[in-house]
Amino acid sequence: MLRFSLITSLSVALALPLVAQEAADAVAPEAATALEAKAAGAPVTSDNWMVAAANPLAVQAGARVLREGGSAADAMVAVQAVLGLVEPQSSGLGGGAFLVWYDAETGELTTLDGRETAPMAATPTLFQDENGEPLKFFDAVVGGLSVGTPGTPALMEAAHERWGTSDWAGLFDEAIALASDGFAVSPRLAGLVARDAERLGRFPATAAYFLPEGVPIAEGATLVNAPYAETLRALASNGAGVFYEGAIAEGIVEAVQSAEGNPGVLALNDLSNYTVKERAPVCVTYRAHDVCGMGPPSSGALTVGQILGMLEGYDLAELGAENPESWRLIGDASRLAFADRGRYMADSDFVPMPTEGLVDPDYLANRGALLSGDDALPEVSPGSPAFDHALLFADDISLELPSTSHISIVDAQGNALSMTTTIENGFGSRLMAPGGFLLNNELTDFSFRTHTDGVPIANRVEPGKRPRSSMSPTIVMQDGAPVMVVGSPGGSRIIGYVAKTIIAHLDWGMDVQAAVSMPHLVNRFGTYDVEEGTSAEALAEPLTALGYEVNARALTSGLHAIAIGADGLEGGADPRREGIAIGE
Repeated sequence: MLRFSLITSLSVALALPLVAQEAADAVAPEAATALEAKAAGAPVTSDNWMVAAANPLAVQAGARVLREGGSAADAMVAVQAVLGLVEPQSSGLGGGAFLVWYDAETGELTTLDGRETAPMAATPTLFQDENGEPLKFFDAVVGGLSVGTPGTPALMEAAHERWGTSDWAGLFDEAIALASDGFAVSPRLAGLVARDAERLGRFPATAAYFLPEGVPIAEGATLVNAPYAETLRALASNGAGVFYEGAIAEGIVEAVQSAEGNPGVLALNDLSNYTVKERAPVCVTYRAHDVCGMGPPSSGALTVGQILGMLEGYDLAELGAENPESWRLIGDASRLAFADRGRYMADSDFVPMPTEGLVDPDYLANRGALLSGDDALPEVSPGSPAFDHALLFADDISLELPSTSHISIVDAQGNALSMTTTIENGFGSRLMAPGGFLLNNELTDFSFRTHTDGVPIANRVEPGKRPRSSMSPTIVMQDGAPVMVVGSPGGSRIIGYVAKTIIAHLDWGMDVQAAVSMPHLVNRFGTYDVEEGTSAEALAEPLTALGYEVNARALTSGLHAIAIGADGLEGGADPRREGIAIGE
């Protein structure tokens, strides 16, 4: 029998103690303890509250809010404000986010859609050349053309208005202090700046911040961002409205419309008209749990739910984490779900979608029956979910590249928050607004083509539309109460990362740190990606024998998870990145 440990990654195990020690030297004792727990592969435990996110400084800011009695919504504002400073390549005020909320008082789940919108001047051919051919991806990304209307500041305020209990202004204290006094550049930020220096150097304001005197910022250097501090002071004093009208908004529009070589069409009315939308969650039953997340314009909850729904009839617990048969089932369920994703999923405010049909138990059982063979499916195609009307769409092949960040929080009152936040590609559009934050390139999540063989593509560009996303903030419920809060960055691989982590916890009994740390195997479109340098590579040969093309590659998720049980809370942070979990 094939023997290996899927919860041990050689490369991660070797690197983590050094990362933990370097980070521990620069953070408070509670963060150092959390880093040491992650390096040891152990979850952080607590009795009252927990916060897990992508940078120790951001987590400490959220922990302070929770320690003082604030809600999970309050803590999210503090965490996001710091993340936008210390992890600017992934999220920030210039981006958007999806939030899933469990309300302990009412027992209800809801979601907030803070996704960016296409400018009203955008056309379906926005990313096509004069011959009607799609632009090359980075020709579209870098500059103003790719910038959608940011939603994160409005989402932060909307969450606080609904569920916050702390004073709004005080939630920005840590971020303002760090921006004013400076913070130490992390190893990850320094490395990413160095790798992207050519694109970052195209725009003077961006280059001045990340490449002072033409040299990429160095690990450990102190970085000050006075304009960001001023933007946060304005938000703290006046609310999110100050971001969408007045000087900050004018600075955003000027940066977009004057971007040399690739100007965009974002206008002041796009900002002033932006709204956060409250939506019902999408839930799928799996192993006597309800797995709930963000519906359209996210494809996350639908695709994660489809994968799990198709696997419901197979005993993964009996097969085990080390069995290639488990990964055949998971991989082909993912391929089938991604086929439906490419055909049907888009912003349902603009495109009729068979949302209920895609997660109908009978439909998923029928799709799951396709997995009953012994080898990889030779090909997959979209299914025919129940539609309340007739409408035909063509398959979408739009790109969605990894970046993004995820925040998981449970407060002392029992509220739970799962929020995935992004500026899309690493460093977004590479445009720095005068207010000290990067602007997103979210519009490149739309399809660059409008039609295929005369048939419209659901995820095409339209004015005011929100591009399809794979962000999958998730809350797993049992008997009406949350038992797991989870999510990840990673482009369209987010879906596989989140599904794997839920399966590892529910089917294979792993604690949240083990489930998060377990090496990745992801199949979206036929090729099986296995995480290089980890024990997952031992599955390459048996998966090849089952009929898959296998590719070993880096799979740098950023999972942050909290498990909620009778004995309290357990937090897990992804060893592939710099994040931690803190609780008391």
